[in-house]
Amino acid sequence: MAAATGDMPTYQIRAPTALPQGVVMAASPGSLHSPQQLAEEATRKRELRLMKNREAAKECRRRKKEYVKCLESRVAVLEVQNKKLIEELETLKDICSPKTD
Repeated sequence: MAAATGDMPTYQIRAPTALPQGVVMAASPGSLHSPQQLAEEATRKRELRLMKNREAAKECRRRKKEYVKCLESRVAVLEVQNKKLIEELETLKDICSPKTD
């Protein structure tokens, strides 16, 4: 006990005694997970990650399909434009070239 002189009480720290078989001390209340709970949590996290990955892959395929469709459309427009320019070039060549009869 503390004396009236203001001395702090002294406490003796003892090494923990052996616990009975099957009793496990937890480090904190949040760590009370059995191996089964840890496995279920890992499985749940894996399933969530796989689901997110499937969604991301689906979106990536959709964007790629849209991109390819846009490129195909542009190719078609450019092919038509190129054909018109070739025809115009031929017409101008016919007009400008000296006619040899």
